Amino acid sequence: MTHVLDTRLAGRQTAFSEIPLIDIAPLVDGSDPDGVARKIGEACEQVGFFYVKNHGVPKDLVERMYSATQAFFALPLEVKQRLHVAKSGVTLRGYIPPYGENADPKNSRDLKEVFDFGLDQEDVSPFFGPNLMPSELPEFKEICEEYHSAMMALARKLVSSFALSLDLPADYFERLQRNPITIQRLLHYPSQQGNVSQDEIGIGAHTDYGFLTILSQDGVGGLQVRNKDGEWVSAPPVEGTFIINIGDLVQAMTCGRYSSTVHRVINTSGVDRYSIPFFIDLDFDAVPEPLPTCATAEDLAAFKPFTCGEYKYGRFVDVYPHLKGAGTEAASAS
Repeated sequence: MTHVLDTRLAGRQTAFSEIPLIDIAPLVDGSDPDGVARKIGEACEQVGFFYVKNHGVPKDLVERMYSATQAFFALPLEVKQRLHVAKSGVTLRGYIPPYGENADPKNSRDLKEVFDFGLDQEDVSPFFGPNLMPSELPEFKEICEEYHSAMMALARKLVSSFALSLDLPADYFERLQRNPITIQRLLHYPSQQGNVSQDEIGIGAHTDYGFLTILSQDGVGGLQVRNKDGEWVSAPPVEGTFIINIGDLVQAMTCGRYSSTVHRVINTSGVDRYSIPFFIDLDFDAVPEPLPTCATAEDLAAFKPFTCGEYKYGRFVDVYPHLKGAGTEAASAS
């Protein structure tokens, strides 16, 4: 995997100065999926990030998810620590305190709190299993599950649009996403004061590891995206939208045609920031092969097979201090 990302990191990304906004109503209602796909393809090539509006997710559901998010992070620390991610084993669900995950560990520490959950399942394997939920918030679990379901539905539509944008059948990726790894994340960023250096920021510079991210952010701001020239471009909140970005797997499968773009968060607003990203990847055992409409003979010859789950778990080992020393052996336990 590394050889693909290292040699094609820039892809076709440009020195963009803003994040494009795409109306996806014609995708959601089926009136013009090809037209939306063209716009999404351009955004993935040039930026790797884009806003979507008219996405069909009820405003009330988003607001209830934010209320639940704020209520969770307002719980006493000892209550949250009872749900620590280390207690979930390879499922990797639960609470992560400040500095408990560092996206850019060689350069910075992450000043953020995290809560992760996914589909609730009895069988335990890497990224799959039961959720750790706070009994102190009786409606929390139901709201989280409703939101996760809405994100899955939207993600399926967006993934079909990605396929169309790459001149593939709309259902092309379904065979690789029969039981995909998904993580629904809740984030709390305390505000930083004074002179802020990269040694400690909300979340350090990183790319997303998987396939697709759907991000809801509150009105505070702080997300920054790095363009081809190395400049940090603000991705401010836009009411009624989600921010979509693609991850490392898409960059690899498109052989660099689409860019997995570096981004970070710095909160100097003076108030707490909350955001709610949803991550969808491929099935754990899926092999992200170069796509037929993107790969050259050279790309195919250079490709070294790997699985989505092994790659993602390896990246988690890099950024989770409590997994240090665990290696990737656990990832093969599925």
